[in-house]
Amino acid sequence: MIRASWKTALGWAGVIALLAVAPQLGAQSPDLNALLREVEQAARQGGEINREREARFLRDRSKQQALLREAEAEQKQAQARIDAIRKRFEAQQQEIQALKTQLRDNVGELDQMYAGIRQTASDLRSTASESLITAQTPERLDLLDRLAERSELPEIGDLEALWVTMLEQAVEAGRSVRFDAQVVRPDGVGQTQSVVRVGPFTAMSDGEYLSLDADGRLVALPQQPSWGWARTASAFEAADPGVVVPVMIDPSRGTLLKVEGERPDLLERIRQGGAVGFLILVIGFIGIVIALVQWRYLSSAGGRMRRQQADRAHPKPNNPLGRLLLTFSDDAAPTDDPELVELRLSEAVLKETPRIERAQSLVKLFAAVAPLLGLLGTVTGMIATFQAITVFGTGDPKLMAGGISQALVTTVLGLVAAIPLLFLNSLLVARAKVLIQMLDEESAVMLADRMERQP
Repeated sequence: MIRASWKTALGWAGVIALLAVAPQLGAQSPDLNALLREVEQAARQGGEINREREARFLRDRSKQQALLREAEAEQKQAQARIDAIRKRFEAQQQEIQALKTQLRDNVGELDQMYAGIRQTASDLRSTASESLITAQTPERLDLLDRLAERSELPEIGDLEALWVTMLEQAVEAGRSVRFDAQVVRPDGVGQTQSVVRVGPFTAMSDGEYLSLDADGRLVALPQQPSWGWARTASAFEAADPGVVVPVMIDPSRGTLLKVEGERPDLLERIRQGGAVGFLILVIGFIGIVIALVQWRYLSSAGGRMRRQQADRAHPKPNNPLGRLLLTFSDDAAPTDDPELVELRLSEAVLKETPRIERAQSLVKLFAAVAPLLGLLGTVTGMIATFQAITVFGTGDPKLMAGGISQALVTTVLGLVAAIPLLFLNSLLVARAKVLIQMLDEESAVMLADRMERQP
């Protein structure tokens, strides 16, 4: 097939060569033999060139086949190396698994022991982070963190340090210690102060209670507990070593102290009642003052009346009975008509009655108004609460606390003002009845005496 192609190519080459030399033949002598020789020579030269090209092509093809065979041989060698490496890898994996199994068998209960050590260190770390003892020895947290997060076997020194830390925690829990530490004030400024620690429960400095924040720093409570707590703290700090002094401790490690410090005092409670609460207090105060003034007057008048009752011969105008006696003395009441005398006695008693019963109506009014104002404060507080719910929803209870506090505090203030006013009003009424009854009795005695003296 290739040879036929080459022959065809040679024929065309001869024709081309003939056409190429034909003009020259026309230009030269018409010697056909010379032309034939030239054509044959050109054909021979073209055939040699073609044969040389064919031979070169065959040589290149043989070389490419050799390269192909060489590449295939290298591929087989590489595949053989890959298979050998894979087999060695699988064998090493099996050996690793066997060694791991042997390691687990050799470790045995030690693995459980090390897991227990890590768990113990983690639990102690959680306890120590919230303990006031850490404020005195903060470096122990690094050891506990290292043991709790360690994946390899712990060293003997770390195990001994863990044992010492646990023993120290148990011993320090029963001691009261004084030491110097950095204390963060409520304004955020830290300063070194003398701190007294009572076990892991309570720490105090300069009469103030301290707490431990998330970073392990001692922080003064922004709102200290009541005055009684502060007094015991100051007395405990000033006590000499070895002297037993009572002190209040917080077993919740700061929670109760914070709750006690945030508890509002009496003035804060009153402020929660708002304007209605202050109005209730003003009314209650005025009513109590009026009732006490009237009670003092009745007590004084009752004492003078009893003294006057014992000395009727010398009436005095500083008491109702004395004025009654002066009104119906022999000189002041010349008539002997019993009916007229009785009317004059009734008039004198009625004249003294308003002074004896004064302030009762006002105190009774204040006692009735105070709980009504408390109810008014309750309604306004609930309105404020529902307005907060409408605007902010129920997600944050603190937004509703103001209205609820006003509702409850005003109710309490109304009852607190009304209850003593009711008691005082009852006392005034009872005391006034006693005095009026004493005047009635004395007027009856005077009337009987006057009638007995008639001829």
